[in-house]
Amino acid sequence: MTMPWSHVDRMIPEYCDGRLSAEDAARVEGHLERCAACRCAAEDFRFASALLTRLPVTKAPDSLWPGILAGLDARDKKSKKDSRFVFLSARRLALAAITVVAIGVAAYWYSSRVPAESWQVSDTTGNAGVDRVAAGQWLQTDASSRLRINVGSIGFVDVAPNSRVRLGTSQASEHRIELEHGEISAQISAPPRLFFVDTPASTVVDLGCAYTMRVGDGGEGRLRVTLGWASLEWRGRQALVPAGAVCQTRQGAGPGTPCFEDASVQLQQALEALDFRNGGSGALDIVLAESRARDTLTLWHLLPRVDAADRGRVFDRIVSLTPPLPPDVSREKVLQLDPDTLERWKEALTWAWIWPLQPTLNGGVK
Repeated sequence: MTMPWSHVDRMIPEYCDGRLSAEDAARVEGHLERCAACRCAAEDFRFASALLTRLPVTKAPDSLWPGILAGLDARDKKSKKDSRFVFLSARRLALAAITVVAIGVAAYWYSSRVPAESWQVSDTTGNAGVDRVAAGQWLQTDASSRLRINVGSIGFVDVAPNSRVRLGTSQASEHRIELEHGEISAQISAPPRLFFVDTPASTVVDLGCAYTMRVGDGGEGRLRVTLGWASLEWRGRQALVPAGAVCQTRQGAGPGTPCFEDASVQLQQALEALDFRNGGSGALDIVLAESRARDTLTLWHLLPRVDAADRGRVFDRIVSLTPPLPPDVSREKVLQLDPDTLERWKEALTWAWIWPLQPTLNGGVK
């Protein structure tokens, strides 16, 4: 049996290029269906490959190599013993220099030829269409109007009634809008971190998903993900939100702790108190008691957010709800909030976040 933390990231380049055997390709596809981390890695590889195919091929000047060879000949006369070593070293250095220059030129060429675009906006209530709208413009819907914003070629955003949205950057490398108040629904099919929604309390970062973001008149927000993953980010604070989960956000505090919509009412109320109303140990007690295996999503996020004295309690509750720790994850490292250890444990726990029904340790289902 393949353990949850056995990833296929080393096989992804060959898989994306079609160089795996049918058996290995089937194994990778099966893993990608249940592993969000490896799906993101595959999407990143495809995106990078697509960008590379758009770069121009630049021929090195004919005058380059004679100068290099002349220098090598001069050094060879001083020391024939080391001539082979010198030639190879100099050749490698020259190739490295050419590569760096080529990458720099290609990056400049690509960035200088991707201008800011206007946005295509349409009215979905049957009224006159808006068509092209320049970046920087505000869109306002009233009680009876709805708009659809095309996000380049990667998806779209539906703007609900009584909402105010500003159109920002629209380039191949980044699409960004601002939601001042109201509600939007986004459906994006693209590599992670290409589409961003700024709100008064945090930024929604698309990780390849579908979601709804609602912002109240006071700037408070609620993210609900229906497909894939998204994250809420604010001043270094991050909340990863998978499909089926929600996360609150508040001005001055940033994102709270994500939880699944089917979590108990008691857990959700205690979590809000813990995040935004100084609920303390009493609220944490309720969250720990009400957690299921699937709610380790919430508990994993709480590890760096609770007091150091409570961190061990959160760790122990996660361990009681999930399989044994992966070999490279230790209690000591987790309690120290070692970033690499937390990331590896998150990848191992993802199985419980993706599938709604998971067997408990005593054979039941929670």
